[in-house]
Amino acid sequence: MIFAYFSLLIFLSLQLLSSSCASIGSNLPKSDVDLLEFPLNLEYMEAEFFLWGSFGHGLDSFAPELADGGPSPIGATIAKLSPLIRDVIAQFGFQEVGHVRAMKNTVEGFPRPLLNLSKEAFATLRAGLLGVESGQDAVLRALLYERGRANVEPYGITVAEFANRISELRNKLGRHGLKDEGLKVKPTVGAERKIRGNILAGDKYSLSYDRTPEEILRIVYGSGNEKKPGGFYPKGAEGRIAKSYLGLGGN
Repeated sequence: MIFAYFSLLIFLSLQLLSSSCASIGSNLPKSDVDLLEFPLNLEYMEAEFFLWGSFGHGLDSFAPELADGGPSPIGATIAKLSPLIRDVIAQFGFQEVGHVRAMKNTVEGFPRPLLNLSKEAFATLRAGLLGVESGQDAVLRALLYERGRANVEPYGITVAEFANRISELRNKLGRHGLKDEGLKVKPTVGAERKIRGNILAGDKYSLSYDRTPEEILRIVYGSGNEKKPGGFYPKGAEGRIAKSYLGLGGN
């Protein structure tokens, strides 16, 4: 079930990436390249997480050239999933391989950063901190919503309550107000202020929330501080934007 806790939207869509492919190079400002490069950190994590969870091995087996010599993830293992969920997660895994490939064909990129996908990394609700694209997010939240009343062992709370707590944690770590919501909300917060069900989280107009690079780093580091690595990225994320917060400059 841990895969269904992924509901933070990535701040930059692959549509933007695809539309920029033809103009990458001298025609694209360095600042735009940096913005296109930043999500590669998240795509690496998504690819490894979904592949390991469904197959028990990751990029080093399926597309080692994309790992580009970067260190293998820490503590990644296969998950106990039903046949249906395993099939869904496997599809997501190969989609993420495609996303990594598209990004690295578009910008120079960087080798896979060190990722911590161990059980310990998920022990503090960090399972919900990773960003995924909206289509995957919708499927996962729908699966969670269907199982909202089921208990999450060994925590003794329902799936809906677990998801709500994760959303609260993301908002706290992001430090930028309400930008994430659980599976059920007060009717005054729901779509058109008329309904509690909340499969797709959104603002008062039901539009997707955005996230800045700073907010994303605060969340995936699990520290609430873009300058303090940890969580899924023990040594910090890669690329000029992420390294600038660590005082390391760009690559």
